[in-house]
Amino acid sequence: MSTLRIAEIFGPTIQGEGALIGMPTVFVRSGGCDYRCHWCDSLHAVDNAYRHEWLPMQSADVWARVRELSGGVPLVVSLSGGNPAIQPFANLIGRGKAEGYRFAMETQGSIARDWFSELDMLVLSPKPPSSGETVDWACFENCLEAAGGAARVMKLVVFDEADYAWARAVAARYPALPLYLQPGNHTPPPPSAKDAPIDTDGILERMRWLVDRAAADRWFTPHILPQLHVLLWGNKRGV
Repeated sequence: MSTLRIAEIFGPTIQGEGALIGMPTVFVRSGGCDYRCHWCDSLHAVDNAYRHEWLPMQSADVWARVRELSGGVPLVVSLSGGNPAIQPFANLIGRGKAEGYRFAMETQGSIARDWFSELDMLVLSPKPPSSGETVDWACFENCLEAAGGAARVMKLVVFDEADYAWARAVAARYPALPLYLQPGNHTPPPPSAKDAPIDTDGILERMRWLVDRAAADRWFTPHILPQLHVLLWGNKRGV
């Protein structure tokens, strides 16, 4: 049995960003992260100050909750965080795939695990300069290798010109990875907030800027998408 630290399990709802945007999904959000991004919008699953809110759960119990939420109908299960690579998810993935569920996971690419190869999709999201973090590209490439035959895509958040220039460089470094760009959510909620407001106008303005910026540069490789769940529900937890 594998013990997991779980911040929340919710759904079914839609995936709000990246390659699977719009797909019906149940989310398993783990607690704990090795990064502290300045603009993190999920501190309740990151900061150790909120560790008391994370439930230690056995894989079998997490899976029972996923099946309950989905009514036993296979769909996509998204492993998120925090950094879900910290947690031992191999057992959960094995249980779900045996019943026809698919698994996607997003991580910054700082920790590689053998069980990445059991995923259906690995979303690698290295953090830009505005995060205050520095990417270890050797670790990132270890994650790429660990994914084996799983689909691999890259998602980059862009807040400003420095992030945009960095994204161009990263895309050039990994041209084989399908690329998804999204404007940053610059109004993260307090960690305890259940339904924090967002600056919708500001996010949409940044989205328009990003689209226009890429078009002006004739950079036609990336998919440029908003965080759909933020536009629909703000920074509310559990959606």
